[in-house]
Amino acid sequence: MAQQAGPPERHTTGTQLRVGRLTKAHGLKGAIKLELYTDDPERRFVPGAVFSLQVPSTSKWHGKSLELRELRWYNGHPVGFFVGVDDRDEAETLIKAILWVDAASDEAPEENAWYDHQLVGLTAVRDGAPVGTVARVDHLPAQDLLAIETEAGEVLVPFVAAIVPTVDIEAGTVTVTPPAGLFEELPDDEG
Repeated sequence: MAQQAGPPERHTTGTQLRVGRLTKAHGLKGAIKLELYTDDPERRFVPGAVFSLQVPSTSKWHGKSLELRELRWYNGHPVGFFVGVDDRDEAETLIKAILWVDAASDEAPEENAWYDHQLVGLTAVRDGAPVGTVARVDHLPAQDLLAIETEAGEVLVPFVAAIVPTVDIEAGTVTVTPPAGLFEELPDDEG
């Protein structure tokens, strides 16, 4: 199975934001259902918006961008129509693609949203003690994961409020409250 490539190479000096993922074809005319990763779809998903694509290197869309023609809502779900995607077969070739946009330098950040480069290098703290350093952020379809480098090796931590309740960029820390066994081996309960 092909691995997802990292975020597309930046051709500008700006930072890229992950704003959505294409989830499944909708109808016969090339429409695609979207999972939105932005609190501001009215600003990000306007006709003419251009998205960099994160797709496997084997995809015909690798290294290309996609322009939005129209965003519609069906039963509360966003559905995108894109330039050059005119039928269901073509829409199917884009399923699972992650959409990225260039952030404007004067843009106010979304609440409780951080750029990958802000998180990488932060010290992970558990019960007030450092347990490792954030090495990278993995963007998976279900959720993001923080890859934390510890003395024992890499630990993948779901980047959800229940497990990572606090991110303090100024202090250089992320607080983790993982379930038992995520950072340590649990003893066997053999009797």
